[in-house]
Amino acid sequence: MKFICPLITVSDIKRSRDFYEKLLNQKVKYDFGENVTFHGDFAIHLKSHFKELIDNKEIKQGGHNFELYFEFDDIEKLVNTLKAGDVVFVHELREQAWKQKVVRFYDPDNHIIEVGESMEHLVFRLQKEGLSIEQISKLTGMSVALVNDLSENANRAQTTNIGG
Repeated sequence: MKFICPLITVSDIKRSRDFYEKLLNQKVKYDFGENVTFHGDFAIHLKSHFKELIDNKEIKQGGHNFELYFEFDDIEKLVNTLKAGDVVFVHELREQAWKQKVVRFYDPDNHIIEVGESMEHLVFRLQKEGLSIEQISKLTGMSVALVNDLSENANRAQTTNIGG
């Protein structure tokens, strides 16, 4: 058996597509009308249609027991975009105990969306602030080997971005 993707129900496909495509820059992989799958492999499904598929059982929204997680390294820019879009925040930008910057907010159907900086960017940022690999390991709870790997990946990405 192979897990394919999470699916969330939405009350308005167009409104939700606009939110995910325009605000979060997601690209559609498959569009079946009442069911849309995005690259990154999560799907939205029209609630009224989905309810028929599950024998008209009640669909409960907003339980705060699930979130869709995305990574984006220019998180301050995203927060400004979200604020301009009148998004309702679960919480503003914050630094988790392991130093990763994250923000949580609601989509139009009150599903929690979390966006955090990638672990590579976290390591890059902390190194830029003057911390050593060992200090980053201690602060984040990641092994020295993992921090080294993430640092190498971040440095490669920075070199690629600078070079072209």
